[in-house]
Amino acid sequence: MLYELRTYSAMPGRLPDLNKRFAEITLGFFKKHGIQVVGFWTNELGGSSDQLLYILAYDSLADREKKWAGFLSDSERLAKFAETEKNGPIVASITNSFLTPTSFSSVK
Repeated sequence: MLYELRTYSAMPGRLPDLNKRFAEITLGFFKKHGIQVVGFWTNELGGSSDQLLYILAYDSLADREKKWAGFLSDSERLAKFAETEKNGPIVASITNSFLTPTSFSSVK
């Protein structure tokens, strides 16, 4: 199993809009494209208060590339995302890391 940790830094004051987009739009498109969500988090202490962090799970890097390509090119998703940014961008930056569980991890 391959995990992807994604960190979105929202534009100032736009984290509620980003959270709403994930809850109401993005999750449906993840499901449509077979992208498995492990969970979502925001920073309570020790990190930036404008970040949304989440982890996705894939069978392999090839599985991730196939599913992500479909998600990114989905014209319906692109239109809905554009609607959410009619008042300006929501996301300032995105970082991602690909994680492989260790032999002693409780998550495999």
